[in-house]
Amino acid sequence: MSRLLASAVATAIAISVWVDCAGAANNEPLALESEIPLGNVRGRIDHLAVDLNRKRLFVAELGNNSVSVVDLNGGKVAHRIVGLREPQGVGYVPSTDMLYVANAGDGSVRLFAGEDYAPAGQIDLGKDADNIRVDFSTNLVLVGYGDGGIAIIDPLNRQKIGDIPLKVHPEGFQIARDADQIFVNLTSAHSLAVIDRKSGREAASWAMTGASGNFPMALDEVARRVLVVFRNPAKLRAFDMASGAGVADRETCGDADDLFVDTARKRIYVSCGDGFIDVFDAQAPAYPRLARIPTVRGARTSLFIPAMDRLALAVRASGSEQAAIRIYRALP
Repeated sequence: MSRLLASAVATAIAISVWVDCAGAANNEPLALESEIPLGNVRGRIDHLAVDLNRKRLFVAELGNNSVSVVDLNGGKVAHRIVGLREPQGVGYVPSTDMLYVANAGDGSVRLFAGEDYAPAGQIDLGKDADNIRVDFSTNLVLVGYGDGGIAIIDPLNRQKIGDIPLKVHPEGFQIARDADQIFVNLTSAHSLAVIDRKSGREAASWAMTGASGNFPMALDEVARRVLVVFRNPAKLRAFDMASGAGVADRETCGDADDLFVDTARKRIYVSCGDGFIDVFDAQAPAYPRLARIPTVRGARTSLFIPAMDRLALAVRASGSEQAAIRIYRALP
């Protein structure tokens, strides 16, 4: 190793340790651990997913028509899947070792083998393929798409086997592990749909009033709450999972795109495009804010990985700012 390289490595380690210790000393709930450059990636970055066995993070680079495969252990981009059409949703299915990529540009869901990311099939949904969720209890893949539907895909035969009809295009949606329900943000209809998983039909509709732009959603299944963040005005709201009654309402950072519950620490993380991560206390009834952590304007997409105690935040390229993934460690 050259003297210059050795010095650079030592400096990087020292900065990482300093940031980590500083976060712990200041009682910050998240400490910036590292930043992984994505290279020459321009435009909007959308959703993230993870292959825990290989410690690989998948980054949907919508504006770049590509998906980066980030080696979290090595801190670098290990592979890039190109030739996509506005990739939005990504989902990894461990049981079949398959990566699913939903493309808004042509409505396709493209499949790639987890070992070498070779193309492994394509499912055409017709229009605006978006969010992907893997239902581990049934081993099915759900993909929001079109003017109002969630496609049900069987990963064993790699085929669409059903549809859940909706009034309008679905945005953020979550599958309840302990109940036969799917909760779906119907943003343009100013509502939240509760889907019965057995029938595949809407069982209830909750009106979203007093705010609009209900995009991100998370479930607190311990407290039996549905958490939704609105963009106009910027609010975090909690709803009773059984009745839909509002139980809490908090101001949060603006232009939010992702929302997660850290069950181990009983915290909520909200990543926002106006350049912050808000952290709330999920134990207290009023959800008090614990911290507002500055990030980078436009960095609104994130993924909390409970098994690693890490939050990955996607930073898009802007001006002199290079596209990157920031890794935050949850403390303590």
